[in-house]
Amino acid sequence: MKTKPTLSIYWMHYRFENWSLYLAATEQGLCYVGSQGADFQELVDGINRRFPRAALIRDEARLRPYAAELTAYFQGSLSRFTLPFDLRGTAFQSAVWAALLQIPYGQTSSYSDIAALIGKPSSVRAVGSAIGANPVLITVPCHRVVGKNGGLTGYRGGLEMKARLLELERKGSEGNARGTESLERTVG
Repeated sequence: MKTKPTLSIYWMHYRFENWSLYLAATEQGLCYVGSQGADFQELVDGINRRFPRAALIRDEARLRPYAAELTAYFQGSLSRFTLPFDLRGTAFQSAVWAALLQIPYGQTSSYSDIAALIGKPSSVRAVGSAIGANPVLITVPCHRVVGKNGGLTGYRGGLEMKARLLELERKGSEGNARGTESLERTVG
């Protein structure tokens, strides 16, 4: 006997320049951003883990505001996402994800920095697990977390995607700094 879906989740296949990923949202907000180049099954599996009895409904119009913010981010004109999330996890995961949102655009933090920020300095491995469970890549910026030595470490989307995102932000930060310098010279 099939169980009736208890929740509708809307999805789209987002494409911009050489980016291709799946997005999904509930009525409350964005609940999934997939890995670069991943197939539809990654979306299905990710949604089934968090929303076991949800119905997936393709609805690009409903996801358009989220897609617009992602496009602005990839173009370097958005450094903080403003649309709502629907993140479902444990209290610990939620604390870690909230800490990720505090890492400034173009900067990185280590796993131990995040553990200290949430008041659990000895929970570095658990922090790593919570970061790995982040369902909304890019928008909750787990790509900004690096090893204590500054090296790239695991990322659900793969290290190539993580490196691309950090490079995009590095370039965006440099551009923003130059723009600020020009403005300061004009005003000052």
